[in-house]
Amino acid sequence: MTLSPLSRYLPILDWGRRYDRSTLTGDMVAAVIVTIMLIPQSLAYALLAGMPPEAGIYASIAPILLYAIFGTSRTLAVGPVAVVSLMTAAAVGNIAESGTAGYVTAALTLAFLSGAMLLALGVFRLGFLANFLSHPVIAGFITASGILIAASQLRHILGIQGEGHSLIEIVSSLFAHLGEINLITVVIGASATAFLFWVRKGLKPLLRRLGLGPRMADIGAKTGPVLAIVATTLAVWVFDLGDRGVAIVGEVPQSLPPLTLPSFSPELLSQLFVPALLISIIGFVESISVAQTLAAKKRQRIDPDQELIGLGTANIGAAFTGGFPVTGGFSRSVVNYDAGAETPAAGAFTAVGLALAALFLTPLIHYLPKATLAATIIVAVLSLVDFSILKRAWHFSRADFAAVSVTILLTLVLGVEVGVTAGVVTSILVHLYKTSRPHMAVVGRVPGTEHFRNVLRHQVETQPHVLSLRIDESLYFPNARYLEDQLAAFAADKPELTDVVLMFPAVNEIDLSALESLEAINTRLKDAGVRLHLSEVKGPVMDRLKRSHFLDELTGEVFLSQHEAACKLASQQGHFAVAKEAR
Repeated sequence: MTLSPLSRYLPILDWGRRYDRSTLTGDMVAAVIVTIMLIPQSLAYALLAGMPPEAGIYASIAPILLYAIFGTSRTLAVGPVAVVSLMTAAAVGNIAESGTAGYVTAALTLAFLSGAMLLALGVFRLGFLANFLSHPVIAGFITASGILIAASQLRHILGIQGEGHSLIEIVSSLFAHLGEINLITVVIGASATAFLFWVRKGLKPLLRRLGLGPRMADIGAKTGPVLAIVATTLAVWVFDLGDRGVAIVGEVPQSLPPLTLPSFSPELLSQLFVPALLISIIGFVESISVAQTLAAKKRQRIDPDQELIGLGTANIGAAFTGGFPVTGGFSRSVVNYDAGAETPAAGAFTAVGLALAALFLTPLIHYLPKATLAATIIVAVLSLVDFSILKRAWHFSRADFAAVSVTILLTLVLGVEVGVTAGVVTSILVHLYKTSRPHMAVVGRVPGTEHFRNVLRHQVETQPHVLSLRIDESLYFPNARYLEDQLAAFAADKPELTDVVLMFPAVNEIDLSALESLEAINTRLKDAGVRLHLSEVKGPVMDRLKRSHFLDELTGEVFLSQHEAACKLASQQGHFAVAKEAR
C-alpha cells in the first residue's frame, strides 16, 4: 500500500513488479523490430526538422527511457514525428539558419520549453485543456501539415535548393530552382518513393506468398524502408554518386548522445514560448490519441495527466541529450504493439538498440542519399492526408466544416504556426458558438405515459396555460441572454399563459451570468402575472441555487419531475389537450 502513491507518478513501479520472462521475450522481439524501423525514421525526421542526422537518433534514446519510467502507455513509442519536426523547423527557422550552432541551441531550447510546459500541465492535472482542440480541427491541421511536409521534401527528391514554411513559399522556391535539377538524384528519389509506396501495398502479400505468417508479413512490410536505404546507399557508394551531385548524409559521429544545454536567454525563451506551447498541444493530442487507441485493445488504462508528465520528461531529456521536440508516434507505436510489446520496457530496449546503432552503425549511413530520407518522409506523411474530413464535416456540422476549412487553408497559406493557432482559436470559437445557442424545446406529455417530448417531433399533450421548456445545455455567460430571448419568443405565442416550467435535466452548471438571467426572467414573468417553475434540477445545480437568493424570490416551485409539475399545474387550471403544433 505504501507503494501506491509513488506508483501514481512512477508507473514503472507498477508494471515492473509483475515483469517476468515471457514479458521480457515479447518486449525484446518488439524492440529489435522497432529499432530497425526507427533508425531510418529518426534520420529522416531530423532532416525534416533541419537538424543534423544524428540528432534524430539522439532524440530517440533518452526520451524513450524517460517515458518508460513516467509514461502510462504499455506500447507508445516516443521520438521524433513528422508534424512536430515540421513545427520545429518552422519555429527555429525564424530564429537561426539551419546547420548553425544557433539553430541547434534553439531546437534544444524549444524541446526544453515544451517539456517544461507539458510537465507543469501534468503536475497540476490540467490535461483536460487539450480537449479544447477539437478532433476535426486536428485532422484538418494534420492533413495540411502532411501536404506541407511532402512539398518541402521535393527539393531533396529533385536535388535542388528550396525553402519556405508555407505552400506558396515552397512552390515558388522550387520553381525558381528548377534549372538546377540533378537527374541522378531524381532517379534515386523517384525510385525510392515508388518502391516505398509499393511496400505499403505489395510487400505484405508477397511475404505471405513466400510463406510468412500474417503477423510477421505485416511487420516485415512496415520495416520495408530499410531495404530502400540499403539499396540506395550501396548504389551511391559503388558508383561514387556523391561526387556527381547527389546529396548524402555524410559523416555522422560515432557516439552516444552528448550532454547538451539549452539556452536560458530571456530573449530566446520569449521568442520560442508560443511555438513551444503549440508543439506541446499538438504533440500531446497526437500522443494521447495513439496511446488510448492501443490501450483500448488490451483493456488498459491511460492517465492523461501522467502522460503529460511522461512526455514532459521525455522532451526535457531530449533537450539535454542533443535532441529536439518529441512525442508519441503513430506508425512506430503500432509496429511496437503488433510486434508484441507488453510493457514500456520494450521502449527501453529500443533505446539500447539505438544507442548501439549510434556507436557502431553510423559509418554505414555515410553514403545514404538525402533523397531516400525525403522519400521516406513523403510516403509516411501522405498517409496522413485525409480530405474526407471536409465532406464529413460539411454533412454533419457547418460550424465544424468552417473550422476545419480555416485550419487547412491557413496552414497551407501562412504556415504551421498560424495554422495550429487558428485551429486552437476556431475550436474554442466553435465550442462557444454551439453552447451560446443551446437547443431548447417546448415539450408535452406522450399520451398515457410520464414522458415529455418535443412538440415538433411527437404527438403529445400540452396545457394551453403552461409553457414547458426543456433546456439542453448548461447555462453560462455566452448563452444566458439567449435563454431570455428564446423564452420571451415562446411565451409571446401563448397569450393565455399563467405558468412557465423550465426543465433542467441536461443542465449541469449555472454560472453567475445565467443566475442573473434567471432572476431577470422571474421578475419579468412576475410583472406579467406568470409564475416561473423549475423541474428535474440536478443536485449540484440545486446546491448552487441554494447559495443565492433566487429560490427565495422564485414565484413558482421546484418540482422533482416534469410529470409532477404537469399534474399539479393541470389540477390547478385545467386538463391536457393534444398539442395543435404536434406533427
